[in-house]
Amino acid sequence: MKFFIDTADVAEIRELNDTGLVDGVTTNPSLIMKSGRDIIDVTKEICGIVKGPVSAEVTATDYEGMMKEAKVLAKIAKNICIKLPLTMDGLKACKALTDKGHQTNVTLCFSANQALLAAKAGATYVSPFIGRLDDQGLDGMELIEEIRTIFDNYDFKTQILAASIRTVNHVKEAALIGADVITAPPATLKALVKHPLTDKGLSDFLADWAKTGQKISK
Repeated sequence: MKFFIDTADVAEIRELNDTGLVDGVTTNPSLIMKSGRDIIDVTKEICGIVKGPVSAEVTATDYEGMMKEAKVLAKIAKNICIKLPLTMDGLKACKALTDKGHQTNVTLCFSANQALLAAKAGATYVSPFIGRLDDQGLDGMELIEEIRTIFDNYDFKTQILAASIRTVNHVKEAALIGADVITAPPATLKALVKHPLTDKGLSDFLADWAKTGQKISK
């Protein structure tokens, strides 16, 4: 499974990228707003930090507008992935951009039928929003499972990018189902390493080591 960071905070991206565990980054207008920076400047900096795809989202809602914005975003760096809304205009833009050789990420997916359309349009990634479905009393993981089955049935190459990840359990369940990618906030990714027994075991080992009076050195 690939790990993408869902943020436009350059400092956090650098910190996590240094672990070697980061495969890409996803951004959106809300995250850009939170960063307080110009979209081109911050996206270019992010693309220079990570080697994998960086999703940059169009803000236009019509096909022509999306294509114009996509042209601007694609010039930022070679690892830009154009993020498009799951609408008819967005799917049309996805097909056109895919045909031109661009990576695409079709976002705001809330049904298996929508994911099927994204795959038909040739999307590199489709982003089903788990947490937002859970907020509505639905089962976000059930959607991931349905999409996985459909994509496997027809050997679609579109990758399932589980988004709106809220908890470490979301990550585990997405991995068990077979999502290709998860994108999560930095805090959620950092929480994956935490376990009270790991902390206790390390504390015990260090206490015992201190009693030996030894040091590991030349």
